[in-house]
Amino acid sequence: MTDFLGPAEWQAVRLSVIVSLWATLCSLPLAVVCALTLSRGRFWGRQALNILVHLPLILPPVVTGYFLLLAFGRRGPVGAALEQALGLVFAFRWTGAALAAGVMAFPLLVRAIRLGVDAVDPKLEQAAATLGAGRLRVFGTVTLPLIWPAIIGGAIIGFAKAMGEFGATITFVSNIPGQTQTIPLAINSLLDVPGAQPLALRLALVSVGIAAGALILSEWLARRVRR
Repeated sequence: MTDFLGPAEWQAVRLSVIVSLWATLCSLPLAVVCALTLSRGRFWGRQALNILVHLPLILPPVVTGYFLLLAFGRRGPVGAALEQALGLVFAFRWTGAALAAGVMAFPLLVRAIRLGVDAVDPKLEQAAATLGAGRLRVFGTVTLPLIWPAIIGGAIIGFAKAMGEFGATITFVSNIPGQTQTIPLAINSLLDVPGAQPLALRLALVSVGIAAGALILSEWLARRVRR
């Protein structure tokens, strides 16, 4: 296995998995809240929220990365505040790569979960409410069990999207081996090296294998939850 990829490439694989896991785990709770809000909410500004959530799908990834740099860079308002208060730095760190991947995957998470929420009959939630259950109890006992397959599917899709993120990541945190160089960035670097195309192809095959495995796992978990 060590001959299949070099140490730097395996490091990019490990970093990609770590970045994608953190991006998915941190995005998932907010994605559930946004999906519920967009599906069940009736309020002024709902359409504006819907547009904001899906902007990363519409904008060029480089533009999204530039906005992240402006906001979460060390001189950005959010980045400077987080560094001063918590010592958390995003710019040119793997944490920034996770943030960029999470932002780009977020619309897909919300979309998948929202479809699951839309499929739930509101009368079931209303019946639980008439029996005296509060909103949190209705969500925990009625809504959540019914949308679990959508949450799992959305999480896996978000993970796969985060694994393939390139434009926003390289704009926000650059391409630093061992720090921010994920699989797509490593492949991009290898394409500029004479004679390194076979190594780039092997790295691409690893990426395909991880993505395919994630999708297979998603289908298996969804079937288990439905049973």
